[in-house]
Amino acid sequence: MSLLDKIYQAQKNISGVAVHTPLMKNENWSDEFAANIWLKREDLQPVRSYKIRGAYNKIVSLSETDKSKGVVCASAGNHSQGVAFACNKLNILATIFMPVTTPKQKIKQVKLFGKDKVVIILKGDTYDESFFEASQFCKKQEAIFIHPFDDEEVIAGQGTVGLELIKDAQKPIDYLFVPIGGGGLASGICTVFKQLSPTTKIIGVEPSGAASMKTSITNKKNTTLNEIDRFVDGAAVKRVGENNFSICKDILHDIILVPEGKVCTTILRLYNEEAIVVEPAGALTIAALDFYKEKIKGKNVVCIISGSNNDITRTEEIRERSLLYEGLKHYFLIQFPQRPGALKEFVNDVLGPNDDITYFQFSKKNNRENGPEVVGIELKNKNDFLKIEELLTRRKFKFQYLNNNSDLFTYLIS
Repeated sequence: MSLLDKIYQAQKNISGVAVHTPLMKNENWSDEFAANIWLKREDLQPVRSYKIRGAYNKIVSLSETDKSKGVVCASAGNHSQGVAFACNKLNILATIFMPVTTPKQKIKQVKLFGKDKVVIILKGDTYDESFFEASQFCKKQEAIFIHPFDDEEVIAGQGTVGLELIKDAQKPIDYLFVPIGGGGLASGICTVFKQLSPTTKIIGVEPSGAASMKTSITNKKNTTLNEIDRFVDGAAVKRVGENNFSICKDILHDIILVPEGKVCTTILRLYNEEAIVVEPAGALTIAALDFYKEKIKGKNVVCIISGSNNDITRTEEIRERSLLYEGLKHYFLIQFPQRPGALKEFVNDVLGPNDDITYFQFSKKNNRENGPEVVGIELKNKNDFLKIEELLTRRKFKFQYLNNNSDLFTYLIS
């Protein structure tokens, strides 16, 4: 059976479980980019991400013997919720390994979807450690491991998104933007469109700090990254799947790398302007439009919103990263004279009427002429930054700019 045939079978398997999500035209983004921008709303699935498709298709396809052994997965995110939901529906026991550092909110969601069919085991400080523990457990218990992306049945389940797009699109799709983590969704989409809509240009989107597919395609072999930025957690993997790389390397038209700060700006815009809540990975494809704005003019464009499992406790970090990316927040290490009136002089002579001090660490030391103080400033207009640097120099403040010094920034601010 070909992979496309498996995708058609998966569509039958998940019917009545996964939602046929809407393809919605967004007028604001369409006007902004002078194109027809459509959003595939996978954030509206019962588990708030497309992961239910692959997880359910894999588990329902198991033999009765394998089902009786129970299933295992390692995930702190959407995959674990998809597995939990599927096992509750199918009356199968699931053992889910999650890192000890997993937020309580995510643990609670997995329990909510899986109910009494889920056992959660917190092991390891990272996903890789949790994955290792899950693998060892499978060997000892002879349970069935449900991989989050590198599995044909999982890929087939995710590929059903492509079948729905083909059916629902009112006109041929010129550009389709797909988020890439491990590559399960992208490889399923590529399989469908290669045969059913070969003229559609499929654009993969990865976070800049986790460019595993881009790196692998550039190297012409599946490549493991040494380090990644895990902020876009739903799409941050060190190595994509072998099956996924094999499919995507020949079909993807392009891969765009989106800075994490740009992702944060998009999350805030979607919430404030569209009342759409997305997780970082869910904002990737829309964030990528800015990097393709000349090519998509007048075209029919689809962006897949992959999920909305965003932890509200991350809101301040999202806002901070957005401001830093947009050039609206700046941190300085300033040598303040240790005398009365020095701070007042800084506020009156350096800051403008719309500049706001949002971070300040000050400790007066009477036995020193100058003392280093960390100052965070939020601007209304990013162009005011050069004026602040100029005034600091003119007023003879000794200072060091921290935004571009990642080590010192992390040590003093994060």
